[in-house]
Amino acid sequence: MPARLLRHDRAHDYRFLMRRWRAVASSAELRLEKYSEAGGWDLYCLASRRKKPETPSIYLSAGIHGDEAATTEGLIEWAQANADMLRALNLLIFPCLNPWGLVNNSRRDPDGRDLNRSFHTSAVPQIAAQMQWITGCAFDLALNLHEDYDALGLYIYELQRLRPYWGESLLQAAAEHIPPDPRRKIEGRVARAGIVRRPITPDLMPEWPEAFVLYFQKAARIFTVETPSEFHLDDRVDSQFKIICQAVNLCREEFSLRSRASPPK
Repeated sequence: MPARLLRHDRAHDYRFLMRRWRAVASSAELRLEKYSEAGGWDLYCLASRRKKPETPSIYLSAGIHGDEAATTEGLIEWAQANADMLRALNLLIFPCLNPWGLVNNSRRDPDGRDLNRSFHTSAVPQIAAQMQWITGCAFDLALNLHEDYDALGLYIYELQRLRPYWGESLLQAAAEHIPPDPRRKIEGRVARAGIVRRPITPDLMPEWPEAFVLYFQKAARIFTVETPSEFHLDDRVDSQFKIICQAVNLCREEFSLRSRASPPK
């Protein structure tokens, strides 16, 4: 069979990525702000211009590991396809947390750090700057988008808090592109059909990932999405896209049901 043409041939082009995000910010009426810099690159976040009490608050991040390019591509494609929805939601989006890593196809930052093991300290300036945006926020949904070279399929970490759980529904939404990871243990943790669920305590890991901070900031639902890096890039991007769509739709439905059950006084 002939090789598949690659749709995302500029997936490690940070300038191109941010040109697309600037267009999204304009069309969806989001604030685009520089919040830090690292490795010679400016870091940006996007946020809703005003708080809308009638709609959920959602946190989205990608590209904390620069060799996981399907995360940044999946997120921007979702945003480009949903400008009206972006206007309607309360959003905080970090489109690429490690631009130096993205450009250099590196998991780590230029100082050799794994940024997703740096949220327990304020010693990393860009993490400290990111935390200024997160602290005090109450998110109904938080998605941290990742990839894994050891994965045999798509899998999700779902931090235990609210029920019913959503993990199976998210994997099902992307199954046409990548099936769930069949392993019974993932990173030493029990997995069932691509889902790893666990309660979180502050001492569970000495070096905190981003998801831990969001959990202790009381985000209602937190998911770490992992697409398999050895699969075709287009399938990985499409899987990330579908999971974001499904998670946001479920969040909107849950928020609506909760609002109807507890109308404002």
